[in-house]
Amino acid sequence: MSKDAKFEDGVERPLRLMAVDAEDLQVVSALVQDAVFPASEMRWTPADRRFAILLNRFRWEDADGANSRRRDFERVQAVLMVEGVEGVQSQGVSKGDPDTVLSLLSMEFDGSDDGAGRVIFNLAGDGAIACKVDALEVVLKDVTRPYIAPSRKAPSHPE
Repeated sequence: MSKDAKFEDGVERPLRLMAVDAEDLQVVSALVQDAVFPASEMRWTPADRRFAILLNRFRWEDADGANSRRRDFERVQAVLMVEGVEGVQSQGVSKGDPDTVLSLLSMEFDGSDDGAGRVIFNLAGDGAIACKVDALEVVLKDVTRPYIAPSRKAPSHPE
């Protein structure tokens, strides 16, 4: 006879998620909100049809635990990849200085009935990056151990 899983059985592991529809992408977007990355950590490889960013992701999934245990908030380096990319456009993103640090606010999918569309990265300061895709496929994968957030605080968005 099998027993039900308990909350205590869960082990904290690196995230590895895939979004294949707009609803999935909302989950990934929430987890990468307030991620920061230097402009030099973005890559589009046309031969592979892939756009990728190595970003420093705030660990929103751990924020309540850090708050309740009164410990420092954490970030983790993660790779965010968009597959099947046919083209990339940007607006308000400085291409001249690769050390410019960008902050990701949200992601959305502007798609058509056939599944093609654009994955849009909305950045702080009114910047945006759009990847034209033949189908929605976004992967988020943590690639390092969590580390203490340099600010030791959770990002906030005053209204």
